[in-house]
Amino acid sequence: MKIIRLHQEETEIIKLAVENNRQAQQQIYSRFSSKMLSVCRQYIKDIQLAEDVMITAFMKVFTNLNKFENKGSFEGWIRRIMVNECISYLRVQKKVKFAEDEIYTEESFNAIDSQFSTDQIQFLIDALPDGYKMVFNLYAIEGYKHNEIAKMLGINEGTSKSQLSHARKMLQTQINTLKKQDNGTE
Repeated sequence: MKIIRLHQEETEIIKLAVENNRQAQQQIYSRFSSKMLSVCRQYIKDIQLAEDVMITAFMKVFTNLNKFENKGSFEGWIRRIMVNECISYLRVQKKVKFAEDEIYTEESFNAIDSQFSTDQIQFLIDALPDGYKMVFNLYAIEGYKHNEIAKMLGINEGTSKSQLSHARKMLQTQINTLKKQDNGTE
């Protein structure tokens, strides 16, 4: 079947890349770099810095490729390395501050209307304070649970929930402002 063939090709490319075959490594990089730059860009506003972090993360991918056990998605494995590298970069830069605010409210959050472009949505997310943005990305985009986020970031689970709640409120306010501007009512 074609699906098995594609998986076999990926497995073969990974094996070659583990053996430091530069063509195989280039194929992996070419196949995943644009998606992974997008992942890094979600955490780091500056595209050049995001690209630097992505390249560093790809070096870690190739260094640790022998640890990939073919359990689960190869792309997911790479993505996790990208996210962790972004978090490490932001920690070193001391760009993330988390208010130890454990008071949060679980609110429903309306999906962002399709009337907004990807660039507009990214702009709104970029406008969030770094702590809010990181927790929002980890929870809403990457799908981590609050206990996992807390471990990754070295914060309390309640702080993670609080940061997400504040991020959602801030995004909702920004969306409402954008809607008013688009409707000419502001």
